[in-house]
Amino acid sequence: MRDTRESRLLLVLLIAIAFALITVDIRAGEESPVDGARQAAAAVFGPVEEGVATAVDPVANAIGAVRDSGERHNRIATLERENAALKARLGSEDQTRSRIHELDEMLKRAGAGQYGIKGAEVIAIGAAQGFSWTVTIDAGSKDGIERDMTVLNGDGLVGRVTTVGPDTSTVVLANDPDFTVGTRLEKTGELGFATGQGDRALSVQMLNGKAKVSPGDRLVTFGSRGNKPFVPGVPIGEVVKVDPSRGDLTRTVWVRPFVGFSRLDIVGVVVMPPREDPRDAVLPPKPEAPKPTPTVTVTVTPSGSASLAAQPADD
Repeated sequence: MRDTRESRLLLVLLIAIAFALITVDIRAGEESPVDGARQAAAAVFGPVEEGVATAVDPVANAIGAVRDSGERHNRIATLERENAALKARLGSEDQTRSRIHELDEMLKRAGAGQYGIKGAEVIAIGAAQGFSWTVTIDAGSKDGIERDMTVLNGDGLVGRVTTVGPDTSTVVLANDPDFTVGTRLEKTGELGFATGQGDRALSVQMLNGKAKVSPGDRLVTFGSRGNKPFVPGVPIGEVVKVDPSRGDLTRTVWVRPFVGFSRLDIVGVVVMPPREDPRDAVLPPKPEAPKPTPTVTVTVTPSGSASLAAQPADD
């Protein structure tokens, strides 16, 4: 439509009519004269509006679903973070309980042997293939650590100190191929020398070739002069194999160490040796063998009447 004076007057007239109809409709209420026209318009345009709504609703639902999925995703992410934190807390509590148990066992061993020890934590481990089996602990000269001190934990002999720094020390482990320690057999007191074999059992040369040794026998450290590098009585391991005696001056036995060298954590450095040799006092008590279950044997003896009844009638 062209913008002329007549068109402007027509637009003003239509707007005035529209306002007049609205005013009449509001004042008349349910008896409005335009109610019939409204119903007719609803009958004509209602299906069109319903079709438009049907077409638009999936889009609106999709938008709402995207919005809700974002909220659900955020909630799932929050729950996953809470679960991870809970698992970490449970894991740290398990580790704390494990370390408390290790410390308690080590203090029991030290108390049984009357060893004065300095506790330390393993903070690094050396290469195990082609190199020495060593660990680094977080205690050094500032803590009173010296070279050639015995190192133990709650299971037994760990090794000896080889290098000492101000804050850390290096410990060569008892399973190192260059490691040798004097041994004494439980009860009998037979002496020998144990040598590390890496991840295999320790090789022990018994000085007495005719010594009576059996699988299950246990060994402790014999001790060194001046208690360096080894104090006496520290548990070493249990015999698992005995080579047959061939009349040699020495005899070889194989000993599984009590200490798990691949899972070291808390250790103790013996800074004060015992006043007396503890002998076998540091070894834990052997578990009692299970008592055999008694076997009940029932013997059935035939009665006299039964014997008579079994005889032939003509007798």
